[in-house]
Amino acid sequence: MSGLFGSDSWLYIILIGFFVGLLGRFFMPGNNRMGCLLTIVLGVAGAVFAGWFGREMGWYSAGEPAGFIGSIIGAIVILGLLRLVSGGKR
Repeated sequence: MSGLFGSDSWLYIILIGFFVGLLGRFFMPGNNRMGCLLTIVLGVAGAVFAGWFGREMGWYSAGEPAGFIGSIIGAIVILGLLRLVSGGKR
């Protein structure tokens, strides 16, 4: 398996990124109003961040199912950081 989310297909990456972004928004309390494109970006960014961090810490390797859970946690962390930068709840 190579590439982000274990695939080189852009369509697959976009669909899984959207799903990860939705789950990240679901688990993060508060008003997370954003469109489909930002949700996809959130999911992909969460996956990149969590994948890099998890592999650096030695928690998992590329292609393991724990990476999907890590991607959701990464999306939640990014949402939290965005909320801090933007001034909290709106």
